[in-house]
Amino acid sequence: MASSHLCLLLPLLLCSILLLIHPVSCANENDNLLQGINAYRVNLNLTALKKNDNAECLAGELADQFKDQPCTNTTGSNTVPGTEPQFSDFPNLLTKCHLNASVTRDGFIMPACVPNLDPSLVLSNYTESQYSESLNDTKYTGAGIGSKNNWIVVILTTDTSTGNFAPSSSNAASLVSRIGFIYHLMFLLMGYVFLL
Repeated sequence: MASSHLCLLLPLLLCSILLLIHPVSCANENDNLLQGINAYRVNLNLTALKKNDNAECLAGELADQFKDQPCTNTTGSNTVPGTEPQFSDFPNLLTKCHLNASVTRDGFIMPACVPNLDPSLVLSNYTESQYSESLNDTKYTGAGIGSKNNWIVVILTTDTSTGNFAPSSSNAASLVSRIGFIYHLMFLLMGYVFLL
């Protein structure tokens, strides 16, 4: 009886383990690419790029937008500048990542399509293509990477207020006003309790 329950639970356990491992694998691909890009930059006597979580969020959202596009000789790093796809819902993607256009203006978005996201091909798509010029630029200090299917997107960030991908201040202001309201409410309640 107990062995029949174990036989039923074993496939469920294996599926759970596989689902838990898969996101880690994707994150490792992105981290490995950042390490490869940083090794490339250090080899050129440039500073390593810092991981930028907000840029990573946007890169993931963009990779999700690209996921159904096939890899061709005119997509990704082979794209002729100015012919990149434009996303009408880009403002919504920024909002999902708590960003606004003013903090992303100096950033640089680099999509690449590589079948099966082969790690060596992915790295060479950035270091041996039109993207290498941007990777060699000292103004970029951070990066965010996202991938989906055969697409990987690297976003380069700067330390300037127009390229640091800092969360939009409206969210921070809203949080501060909510906290202030809570403190005022607590003060009023405490005053009421002491008056009784």
